[in-house]
Parts: sequence; structure tokens; C-alpha cells
Amino acid sequence: MLLLWIKVLHVFFMVAWMAGIFYLPRLFVYHAQSQSQEVKDQFKIMERRLWFFVTPFALLTLVFGLVLIYLYGSDWFIASKWLHVKITLVILLYGYHFYLYRLLKIFARDENQHTAKFYRFLNEAPVLVLLAIIALAITKSW
Repeated sequence: MLLLWIKVLHVFFMVAWMAGIFYLPRLFVYHAQSQSQEVKDQFKIMERRLWFFVTPFALLTLVFGLVLIYLYGSDWFIASKWLHVKITLVILLYGYHFYLYRLLKIFARDENQHTAKFYRFLNEAPVLVLLAIIALAITKSW
């Protein structure tokens, strides 16, 4: 029963984290389009609050994922090739998460050089990575 609750928490925090990192680039789209400094300043506050709100979810996703690996054991981990691919994709998402932080800091300094179109693409990019992660976790095949 403990294992199932650990899975519940892992999935819950992953969903909360993904919601945040899907929304943050959307804020960047609107921020990049804005001409008003007052509006840009409001976006800076929203972006910073959102990033710091979802970052604990990213950390809790990691913690509960590691607990699951521990509970399943090292033999299972070694034999689960699908999990190695999933972990690689998850590492990419953590890289994406911290890239968003870098962009947040660039916006905070009013030094954005990208267009709204760039941020639209950035907003869509992790969807396929998330789909692959979910497919791997459910099918447990590679």
C-alpha cells in the first residue's frame, strides 16, 4: 500500500510541476508582446512567483521518483531499460525547467531578445517529451 501512495504523490507533483512549466512560457509570450513597462513589471512578478511556486513540485517529483526506485530495488532498476530512457527524458525536463529560470532572469533585467513566436514554440516543445515519459511509464517498454 505504501508503494501505491508513493506513486500517487509522484504523479501528483509531476502534474503540478508540468502545469507550471507549461504556463510559464505562455507568460513569456505575453511579456514579449507587451509594450507597456507597467505591464512588463507585472509579468515579472507573475513569472517569478510561478517559477518559485512550481520548483518545489519539481523537487518533490524527484524525491518520490527516487523513493519508488529504492522501493522497487536495484535488480528491478537494472532490468528496467525503459526507466533509463525515461530518466534521460526527465533530466531534459529539469534542464528545461532551469532554462526557464534563466529566461525569467533575462526578462527581469528587461534584456529579452526573443520574439513571442520563440516563446510559443518553447511552450509547445516539452509536450512531446512529456508524452514519451508517460508512454514509457505506462507501457514499461522501450
